[in-house]
Amino acid sequence: MKRRKSPRPSRQSRAATEYRYEKLTWPEINDAIALGKVCIVPCGAIEQHGHHLPLDVDVVCPTGIARGAGENVPGKLLLLPPICYGYTGHVMDFPGTINSHSTHFIEHVLDVTKSLAYHGFKKILLLNGHGSNMPNLDLVARRTNLETDAECIAAAWWNLLTVDRDFLPRWRESKFPGGCSHACELETSLYLYLDSDHVRHDKIKSGTISFNDENSPFNWVDLFGAGPATLVSWTSSYSDTGVLGAAELATPEKGRQAYEEAVKQLVRFVTWFKDRPKDRRKDFHRKKPTMPLPWGQRPAP
Repeated sequence: MKRRKSPRPSRQSRAATEYRYEKLTWPEINDAIALGKVCIVPCGAIEQHGHHLPLDVDVVCPTGIARGAGENVPGKLLLLPPICYGYTGHVMDFPGTINSHSTHFIEHVLDVTKSLAYHGFKKILLLNGHGSNMPNLDLVARRTNLETDAECIAAAWWNLLTVDRDFLPRWRESKFPGGCSHACELETSLYLYLDSDHVRHDKIKSGTISFNDENSPFNWVDLFGAGPATLVSWTSSYSDTGVLGAAELATPEKGRQAYEEAVKQLVRFVTWFKDRPKDRRKDFHRKKPTMPLPWGQRPAP
């Protein structure tokens, strides 16, 4: 007996069930826009992560978490291919690191957000995986909000672990500050969970941030906080290995816990952001300005 072929899904159902942006056709993109999907753009870097982790940590971590959220709520989000090169000039003493000049990086990510806004996507999340991208991505989000009619937020994946205030205190074993900084307890644990085969298990070794040992109330750093006047200079000036934190405390089980918590909170964020009413601008000039804003922003309605 000849087996009947299952009917192909409609464009609408494909857009509702596919969370990978690049796997849609252009008519299906129109359907995704109609669904009001939130676009997630992972933003990472190719840079050193000590002797035990590959150069792609800052790409693998946010992309893996966003993929987990997409599998949970494919009807609410679209995951774009990651932006792999970030602002890493301070790490260039370590071979392999690829730097994108801050100006180029900002303009490149802004090109992506403006393209999405032009097509009709009005909610965009820049999910960051590299600490030094944050000031630049914050500016991209601000400019997107002022120069387009979309709304854009920049957030680091590790800060998803702070939403539930009880999670980190029971999860973290390393000291604060410094134990979770770079190629550390957190990044190593998550990478062990996401891609254990590419971890050099025999080379996992903790490292310190030398200026943290100065015990200055001003100059200290951790993924989850920094001193009020912290000096950001060449990574090689405060680390000989590029490992900043307690990598030896990392385990795949900790990675699973961090992954599941981050995915859970990202799903919550997408659900909230997707249906949040757009902020409405008001113009308080008594007389309407006679020229457009000179910085590329949209004129007042």
